[in-house]
Amino acid sequence: MNEKDKTLLDEIDTNTFKENEAYNVRKNGKAVTRKINDYIDIKTKEDGKGIDIYVKENTLLGIVHIPVIITESGLKDVVYNDFHIGKNSNVVILAGCGIHNDKHKDSQHDGIHRFFIEENANVKYTEKHYAEGAGDGRKILNPYTEINLGKNASMTMDSVQIKGVTSTKRITKATIKEGATLVIKEKILTSNDQSAKTYFLVNLKGDGATCKVTSRSVATDNSYQEFKSTVTGDKNCYAHVSCDAIIKDDAKVKAVPEIFAKNASANLVHEAYIGKIQGEQLMKLMSLGLSEKQAEEEIIKGFLK
Repeated sequence: MNEKDKTLLDEIDTNTFKENEAYNVRKNGKAVTRKINDYIDIKTKEDGKGIDIYVKENTLLGIVHIPVIITESGLKDVVYNDFHIGKNSNVVILAGCGIHNDKHKDSQHDGIHRFFIEENANVKYTEKHYAEGAGDGRKILNPYTEINLGKNASMTMDSVQIKGVTSTKRITKATIKEGATLVIKEKILTSNDQSAKTYFLVNLKGDGATCKVTSRSVATDNSYQEFKSTVTGDKNCYAHVSCDAIIKDDAKVKAVPEIFAKNASANLVHEAYIGKIQGEQLMKLMSLGLSEKQAEEEIIKGFLK
């Protein structure tokens, strides 16, 4: 990997991995380096279009990195990754994609990730998206995530779109069984004429199933964001979905909530807020010596923190 590759990796994860950590680094549609260990195995799918990650039962603390980088203009990369998380295991998964496109053709990455999380397992999943480059070719990222949570399992998912992504369609589907918990935190920043669309479809299938989704976004310039969520509760379950957005300039944000209770004991809540940077916040920071632009940047940084 060259210095450009390492810079991209540093934005979404790291270009150096600790000795006890497993990893698979994908560049321009191909795996370029891989490491496994006694409790995490990574295998290439038979059709070569993705990988299977296996975490053994009772793993105390496994860490695996699966970053993707694209530096080839005009490439459309599609990858299918399946995560098989054994019973009673604990694992941290660091994923994401960085695109560098200095030319005129579009560069695109579609990551299709499926999680099969067995009973009492615990997963922390972090996904970062970033794009850069002076060319007018678009930088497109479309993550699709399917989560299957077994009895009393849990997953925390942090999804961040840092900057530079021209267009993204983000789909997350989840099935949550008895006693299982899913927590999702999403942060998105768009500018210029960028577009970001997010769809959450969650089905709480068992007694005691719990879900909490928090989406925080900032849309500036002439960008557009859309947030849709559908939460269905079949049993004695709980879900809370919150969508908060700040808009400025000529940006637009659309939030569409839907909750469907199929049981009298299902407790489902959805909240949405779209606002602007408050004048009092700007004045307070500007009184400390910051310019208006610097004050806005600090407010946005704090909102997405």
